[in-house]
Amino acid sequence: MAVDSEQVWARLREVRDPEFGRSIVERELIDSVTIDDSTVRVLYHLTVPFCPMPFALHIGREIRRLVSQVPGVKRVDVAVNEHLQTEAINAELASQ
Repeated sequence: MAVDSEQVWARLREVRDPEFGRSIVERELIDSVTIDDSTVRVLYHLTVPFCPMPFALHIGREIRRLVSQVPGVKRVDVAVNEHLQTEAINAELASQ
């Protein structure tokens, strides 16, 4: 079953910025979405490069949780971009 990109984006619209309560899609925080068979890769950034790490992790975990509910998705790779703690955040997200 092919992964429907519209369903992926619909799920991404459900992810809220915990500080402002608005959708991360509405706030234009998604840098890229790549679908390769049953794997979805999402690259995102935060409103500021020094946004607290718990907020960054919350958004990444929510992306993974919601996108993984799309039919046909077997794996969701999530990474943050342009943050002072990019490496630490991405290591934490990759370990989950």
